[in-house]
Amino acid sequence: MKRQVLGWREWAALPALGIERIKCKVDTGARTSALHAFFTETYMEGGRARVYFGLHPDQLSTDRVIECTADVADERTVSDSGGHREKRIVIVTPLVIGAIERPIELTLTSRDSMRFRMLLGRTAMHGHFTVDPAASFLAGYPHLP
Repeated sequence: MKRQVLGWREWAALPALGIERIKCKVDTGARTSALHAFFTETYMEGGRARVYFGLHPDQLSTDRVIECTADVADERTVSDSGGHREKRIVIVTPLVIGAIERPIELTLTSRDSMRFRMLLGRTAMHGHFTVDPAASFLAGYPHLP
């Protein structure tokens, strides 16, 4: 299988969450992928754990809000780049980068202080993407149906 080459930052879509375009940092140093969530509320529905959360999809702005719901896949303790440990909700959702669509795990955390609202970690890239750290936006905009 030929792998898509990505730059260190790319446009991604998370169509099941209603996110047609979000700028993400492609980070081979991070194991897990993360999505900005400035609030999370877990609840039960039909015997399944679910999460309702809000995110600001635009870089360096809190003007636009997207409210999302998803099944909770797990809760894990994750260490951030500064070594701080945080318990996070994990969801599984389709990711679209360029013409490639595949399900990935995302942890939900506040990324208000971070430049990118989404971080694509190496677990989500494994076997599908190669990274050129000197390039940006090689995949173009996500190809949504």
